[in-house]
Amino acid sequence: MPSIRYTKDHEYIRLEDDGAIVGITDYAQAQLGDVVFVELPTLGKRLSQGAEAAVVESVKAASGVNAPASGEVLDINHALEETPALVNEDPGGKGWFLKLKLSNPTELEALMDEEAYQPYVKTLA
Repeated sequence: MPSIRYTKDHEYIRLEDDGAIVGITDYAQAQLGDVVFVELPTLGKRLSQGAEAAVVESVKAASGVNAPASGEVLDINHALEETPALVNEDPGGKGWFLKLKLSNPTELEALMDEEAYQPYVKTLA
């Protein structure tokens, strides 16, 4: 299975040895505009697939960030509290939101891989 999967709402989940990193895609951050605030979940919070995991506010709007898969929050990106613009600058790297310990890894099978996500984004233009 590919190490990165995508939702139709433009969240990504990247598998790592010690958990799964969740963030929003470059497409999502571009649609939001300049991010000015990020509300992150508490450590240990249990999230269900599709449930709101975080909130991101931009100069244009506030938007929920949903959990691409179910799991327990292992870590959050504290850097976003001080520098929310990291979401715009490096959404797939330093702009990540949270790390999950997956409770049901098979949920990832329903998500898009890179080969499906890129054509999907092109249909939205």
